[in-house]
Amino acid sequence: METKANTILENRPELEKRVGEAAEVAGYLWQKGWAERNGGNITLNITDLVDAEIRAKPAISAPVPIGRVLPHLKGGYFFCKGTNLRMRDLARYPMENGSVIRVLDDCASYVIIADKPVRPTSEIASHLSIHNYLIGKGSNYKAVLHTHPTDLVAMTHNPAFLKKDVLSYLLWSMIPETRAFCPRGLGIVPYALPGSFELADATIEELAEYDVVMWEKHGVTSVSENIMEAFDMVDTLSKSAQIYLTAKSMGFEPQGMTVEQMDEMKIAFNLPK
Repeated sequence: METKANTILENRPELEKRVGEAAEVAGYLWQKGWAERNGGNITLNITDLVDAEIRAKPAISAPVPIGRVLPHLKGGYFFCKGTNLRMRDLARYPMENGSVIRVLDDCASYVIIADKPVRPTSEIASHLSIHNYLIGKGSNYKAVLHTHPTDLVAMTHNPAFLKKDVLSYLLWSMIPETRAFCPRGLGIVPYALPGSFELADATIEELAEYDVVMWEKHGVTSVSENIMEAFDMVDTLSKSAQIYLTAKSMGFEPQGMTVEQMDEMKIAFNLPK
């Protein structure tokens, strides 16, 4: 990551740590092949780390309309990957390939305040809608991750896997860790235009029940208290998908854990669902 001098991160170790974690995860996404070109997005709610000096920072952009009113975001601050920029570059230079934005008092527009006038992700409206939902329900979740895991996206091309909880149980059954570390399973959103409010609203509906949501033929979105946990859930689900697809490529249907074994896991580890 670039030096802190002359950046919003200077003398703010907790903010630097949180942005550094986003940069680290961006590198993982690229290394895994989940972030082709400028694919994928990361947004972090950093409002709790903002001090008076940051609040006094002038805008370095004109107000940008979000496209809807998000009442829970008034005066909120977010770190966002830049639009049309690459995860591999965010990993190395997060403050040159991301931006810090402030949502204005109208709750319907934002300005960039640091470090460069980099426009946030083209899916900023979807991401901010999700953050608005999380805040509104009193969640402590601060991170929203969107990425394109090859194996999970491939599975959404099979209509049988788009039925409610079919993929959850299949992926849970491949290895015990998936049931333990992604206990709420995997929601499914039918194909919708990327960046649309239709997609955002459908995702929010699924987030009432799940922490990870598949977008058919597109990618996966996860939410958690921090970006590492959001990544870990997707990574764990991807491992299960790899086990399933590897077995299928060897010419057999993997047996998987039984429902009884998964219920045993649920009771032993006090898991939801």
